[in-house]
Amino acid sequence: MRKITILLGILLMSSLGVSNLFAQGEAAVPFLLIAPGARNGGMGEAGVALANDANAVYWNPAGLAFQYDDPERDKKNEISLMHSKWLPQFNFSDLFYEFMAARFYIEGIGMVGGSFTFLNLGKNVWTDENGNELGTFDSNEFAIALSYSTKIQENMGIGVNLKYIRSNLSNVSVGSENRDGRAHTLAVDIGYLWKPAYDIFNNRFSFGANLSNFGPKITYIDQAQADPLPTNLRLGIAYDVIDDGFNKLTFVYDTNRLLVVKDTSGTSDNVFKAVFYSAWAEGDLAAFTHSLGLEYRYGTLIALRTGYFYEDPSHGARKFFTFGAGLEYSIFGIDFSYLYTWEDEDHPLSDTVRFSLAVKF
Repeated sequence: MRKITILLGILLMSSLGVSNLFAQGEAAVPFLLIAPGARNGGMGEAGVALANDANAVYWNPAGLAFQYDDPERDKKNEISLMHSKWLPQFNFSDLFYEFMAARFYIEGIGMVGGSFTFLNLGKNVWTDENGNELGTFDSNEFAIALSYSTKIQENMGIGVNLKYIRSNLSNVSVGSENRDGRAHTLAVDIGYLWKPAYDIFNNRFSFGANLSNFGPKITYIDQAQADPLPTNLRLGIAYDVIDDGFNKLTFVYDTNRLLVVKDTSGTSDNVFKAVFYSAWAEGDLAAFTHSLGLEYRYGTLIALRTGYFYEDPSHGARKFFTFGAGLEYSIFGIDFSYLYTWEDEDHPLSDTVRFSLAVKF
């Protein structure tokens, strides 16, 4: 059990920050906050306002509504796949992350989509209180989401995900609780995307918002010890600084706030109280993370990307640069991104590499 305990601690710290581990930053299933898509990974992990591919299912489901506007140019359907060896600094060969997203345009209904997220935590050794090996078990977590998006105005869309979350940490009983480490729950994501038609923006600006993982607590042992989901609010903008038909430079900015409140006694607020009151009561602006990104595209062939992620030292102190590139040919798109932490080469996120493949048809 030692390996899985270490992994969960590392995942919690790298996804949610360490300073508030027993306060505003503690939640179960932190894999839901891992940013999918090598394209967004190369832009500082930003993209709520640039949700113009199948990965919008994660970043902002409202973006799906704008992806089949012109039948002469746009493709009705898209499938995207991503693979990443997770926390590469720890050299666990069986720790990896997979993400698949898809969108499909259905005549008379509109754009629907879905995603499958999978984090493999590998094989672990089961021991008794004296350290004697009793066997092994596999650990993993996954989520399945179904999406629907529509325009409420020509330049404004909304989207929603219904999500099933499953955590399989252990299939054996732990300690004296006589319960194994498996649990499941449901959650919803709600997205909004607005592309203001004001002349000053010249159709180059968009604003996005996404409230994700809104749902009841997940229970491993009993309801009294249930853990909150990592409910997260993401706000952001995207602006095409240059767009002359051949060269396109897009700036993106996202800010995130985890809406979870859990005190030192282990008691957490329910999701409604946390989202609409207690997470905001302190008015702590330092609780927001910030992502900046740039994407340069030459036509539809080549893309180059870079970005920066910042978190206040009082809330985890994650800081890293990202770099990425993409290539499109015919119906295929390939993206790559790399994460670099210059202050701590042994940081668990350092040298994270993401690969994505997309097919539009």
